[in-house]
Amino acid sequence: MKRTVALATLALTFTAVPLLAESFTGVVSDAMCAKNPTKASSPDHAACAKKCIEGGSPAVLIVDGKVYQVSNPDMLKDHAGAKVTVDASLDNGTLTIKSVK
Repeated sequence: MKRTVALATLALTFTAVPLLAESFTGVVSDAMCAKNPTKASSPDHAACAKKCIEGGSPAVLIVDGKVYQVSNPDMLKDHAGAKVTVDASLDNGTLTIKSVK
């Protein structure tokens, strides 16, 4: 009986891990420009990112050169070109953002 409870607890722990929020700090860009993460995360790119996001290109988060797709990109659209810290869950390389600071 103890073994069954322990295994059930362990299984539930692994299934709950993706639901935990982590903090990610990076620059908000748009999916099209993020193909060149170095250029897209530069300070002089903010106006371009804002224009592209307003034009319909989804917002992404660039963290240390890695581009993260975002399941709820509207959370980032007001922060185009800015460096932000987000609390988000990561699942298969895609962030689901809970809050933006």
